[in-house]
Amino acid sequence: MTLKKIQIAIFLCISSSFSLFAQTPDWENPRVFGVNNEPTRASFLPYQSESMAIEDDYLRSSYYMLLDGNWKFNFSPRPDLRPVDFYNQEYNVSGWKEIKVPGNWELQGYGKPIYTNIIYPHPKNPPYIPHTDNPVGSYRRDFHLPESWDGRRVFLHFENGTAAMYVWINGKKVGYNQGAKSPVEFDITNYVQKGKNSIACEVYRWSDGSYLEDQDFWRLSGFERSIYLYSTDQSRIFDFFVKTDLDKAYKNAMLSLDIKLKNYTNTKKKQIVEIKLLDSNMKAVFTQQKVVQIEGENSVESSFVQKVSAPKLWTAETPNLYTLVLTLKNENGKAIEFTSTKVGFRKIEIKDGQLLVNGKRVLFKGVNIHEHNHLTGHTINREIMMQDIRLMKQFNINAVRTSHYPQPVLWYKLCDEYGIYLIDEANIESHGMGYGKESITHFPEWWDAHLDRTIRLVERDKNHPSVIVWSLGNESANGKAFEITYDWVKNRDNTRPVQYEQAHEERNTDIICPMYPDFEHMRKFASRKLDRPYIMCEYAHAMGNSIGNFQEYWDIIRSSKHFQGGYIWDWVDQGLLQKDENGREYWAYGGDFGVGFEYHNDANFCANGLVAPDRTPHPHLYEVKKVYQNVLINAKDLSKGIVTVTNDYRFTNLKDILYFEWHLLKNGVKVSQGKFDVDLAPEASKDVRLALPELKKQQGDEYFLQIYGYTLNKTELIPANFELVREEFALSGNDYFTLTKLSTSKPQFVAKDNVIHVTAGDLLAEFHKSVAGLVELSYKGIQLLKGKSPELNFWRAPTDNDWGEGAHKKMNIWRNAGNSVVLKDVVLVEGENKLQINYHLFSTDIQSDIFINYTVSGDGSIVCDIEYKTQNNFLPEMPRFGIMFTLPEEFENLSWYGRGPWENYIDRNVSSFMGIYESKVKDQYYPYVRPQENGNKTDIRWITLTNNEGVGLKVEGLQPISFSALNYRPEDFDPGFSKKQQHISDMYPRREVVLSVDLFQRGLGGLNSWGAGPLKQYRFTEKIYSYSFKISGVE
Repeated sequence: MTLKKIQIAIFLCISSSFSLFAQTPDWENPRVFGVNNEPTRASFLPYQSESMAIEDDYLRSSYYMLLDGNWKFNFSPRPDLRPVDFYNQEYNVSGWKEIKVPGNWELQGYGKPIYTNIIYPHPKNPPYIPHTDNPVGSYRRDFHLPESWDGRRVFLHFENGTAAMYVWINGKKVGYNQGAKSPVEFDITNYVQKGKNSIACEVYRWSDGSYLEDQDFWRLSGFERSIYLYSTDQSRIFDFFVKTDLDKAYKNAMLSLDIKLKNYTNTKKKQIVEIKLLDSNMKAVFTQQKVVQIEGENSVESSFVQKVSAPKLWTAETPNLYTLVLTLKNENGKAIEFTSTKVGFRKIEIKDGQLLVNGKRVLFKGVNIHEHNHLTGHTINREIMMQDIRLMKQFNINAVRTSHYPQPVLWYKLCDEYGIYLIDEANIESHGMGYGKESITHFPEWWDAHLDRTIRLVERDKNHPSVIVWSLGNESANGKAFEITYDWVKNRDNTRPVQYEQAHEERNTDIICPMYPDFEHMRKFASRKLDRPYIMCEYAHAMGNSIGNFQEYWDIIRSSKHFQGGYIWDWVDQGLLQKDENGREYWAYGGDFGVGFEYHNDANFCANGLVAPDRTPHPHLYEVKKVYQNVLINAKDLSKGIVTVTNDYRFTNLKDILYFEWHLLKNGVKVSQGKFDVDLAPEASKDVRLALPELKKQQGDEYFLQIYGYTLNKTELIPANFELVREEFALSGNDYFTLTKLSTSKPQFVAKDNVIHVTAGDLLAEFHKSVAGLVELSYKGIQLLKGKSPELNFWRAPTDNDWGEGAHKKMNIWRNAGNSVVLKDVVLVEGENKLQINYHLFSTDIQSDIFINYTVSGDGSIVCDIEYKTQNNFLPEMPRFGIMFTLPEEFENLSWYGRGPWENYIDRNVSSFMGIYESKVKDQYYPYVRPQENGNKTDIRWITLTNNEGVGLKVEGLQPISFSALNYRPEDFDPGFSKKQQHISDMYPRREVVLSVDLFQRGLGGLNSWGAGPLKQYRFTEKIYSYSFKISGVE
């Protein structure tokens, strides 16, 4: 289906498109999606000089007028209540309120934000939309045309349209458009007048096009990007397509340019087109020009081809750009207009089942991104884009999928400039229609609409070197519509592959790009010889406290030459900043804003980011950074200090960007360090010998070697001396837990009635011969426990992955298992220099035995041995095994030796290195958008909690333990059997410290958030578990 055929189809429907009260409104007719629109073209503007064209700042062009700002606005809850003739210039809108453009209605007081993933926010009955619930926004504003535009063409450009909208200029209808994330442009030359003019837009919240916009995001309305006017001469550069190719050696290049000129007059014109390529120093590489004849009221296409010797190539690592200046002149050589575009010389191809960039198999360490601002919804600015790119570069992310629609033009310019590989995706998703016979992708009346959105994607973004793959859309059935769009794209652009996830291995995808494959699926494909690359378009669902097993993903990815990475879902939590009735801030999600009973919502399923809504990195982003890092370091012979360094960059020598340091830690303390440099070509490996000192290993000691890679030089995005690489190795012979000191003094005790009072040095303890066990503990007269016995705990507050798996129900028997205990026996055993109080408990909920043995030594320490035993064959997986201590809030100073500094879990701790860390207890809480389990640390050797005088409690594991220290209890983050719209503003810290000392906690998982649990090795189903730790006072 050609664009010309689409335009013919639109013309045939034009009579209905101008009758809002026709039997079938335009916004319920899938064959009508644009009336009087200009064909989509590449993003560029005319300038009045070459220097301005090179600078390419729209605001400096005298041919550009921005219409952003305050518009007059009227909100109508349904179409029949809208002001039908508001576009007439005589219509008085002075009493209307104003709305900011760009901006979403719902965040400016009109209507309600709705978050839903799959289910449409309106009844599923394509192409129909309920007339009783389809809000309409009526926009009006005036503008003044400058005198310098007299006699020139005038165009109205929307950087994105809306679900449906009509446009009037000076009371005259200009046209109609559908498509909320695609650009639309109208030629309004014949509608404007000198001086003052008025523009009116009637915007519908939903239309039949909304069936194609069922993306997993907030459903918001209005103009989300800029609106502007621009002016051209009566003959102009209408569009152009720049392509680059490289020779077999990937050294020399061929630049080709297809340019389209348009003559709006009725007179034939002879004109000159000049193109000039400038390098980064603005030195001309070549200049060409052609004479072109253009018939009146017609257009003509012309082509240029030029060989370029050894240009600097564009990649995400080396984003070298050239500037191509295009000049249109009249037959006398006088310039009519100048414009420019950035050119990146690079070649994208698929060979031997691999996606190559300039001949290299690149690993795509990617993320998906939505257009989101926690303050303004879908309206983002340069500051946010730069913040995203800066963070991506600092966290080793090199690729982005524009899920699931084209992003603002500025995003592509920045990705060109700073180096991000892009999968550019069409604004198509009909997930709510399913993947079967009902899918609208199978019905001919919808095919042109699919193609139109694809054309708008490709034509707008075709000149951006950062765009290396086209994506036909997201989560729709692979109907005939996608065969049509695939064929059109392949015919239009032969320089980029095309992908579509639902095509699997069928003909209409060049890439196998699955979503959330399990590891069995991945291993199966990794073992095959594939005819195309395998790149996951979505994986590692990062909802809440997630990204477990991320290293395991990449272990598989690196096992196959066809596997080339993937795109994490997703970059930013889509929370909207709000305040509760007490003025406390929180991030709203689905079901908030009073829509919980009015519209379907998917709760906090919009909070799947690696960063918080305000772009604060989540703890799991550090795990991604570690796994995504571009230098691999493996131990070869640590006894001789030999490690193997592999350069995982494809185009960069390590000596040009990084220097390295190694640190040797003994029991968490750095005892030696050194620096080294590595001259290492891309994809090469080299052994490096580190000057490690000779070690005298003793019982009670352990050594860890940590290696870091830091940036040599400052860039705009990354400062000098910034860590991009880290690796850690435990040295052989570590023997930390084997040393046991025996006390030479004897504790004193008094047993009276049901109470045992024990004195051991400066430690006083009180044990009850009841289920309570240890009830009092003080050191040097200071109470360490807050009047509460240590509590057995088998439960964690469910994470979002736990909720999706149904763990909050399947494992519910463990929720109160630690409290439903009865005492079976207490045994007091007096030894030579110790006293044992042994408790045998029985949990009635889980029908299991628990043994807690306290051994008090004369040196003032208490060893706690905890053992769980069961004969119950019907117990589900155990979420956690540990004990909780409650301390007074004064013990707010936390130190620990183990993995840190950020929270970590057994399946998410490769980025968390061993060391001694300090923190305030209040800073251990991490505010996920929906409160849940947080703050855990693994591989712990010891923990101290002290007051400001340095007095407090020390806990030492007799094997590795896990812990968290928070001002919250697990139940504070656990709403029970339903999520209950909990937010961070609902979290009130307790005036106490809750210290959890655990043997383990189940893994977080990370395959998905709707059923998959942690990997088997991170789950606990044995019938016996035991561990030990020592308690003592500290100062």
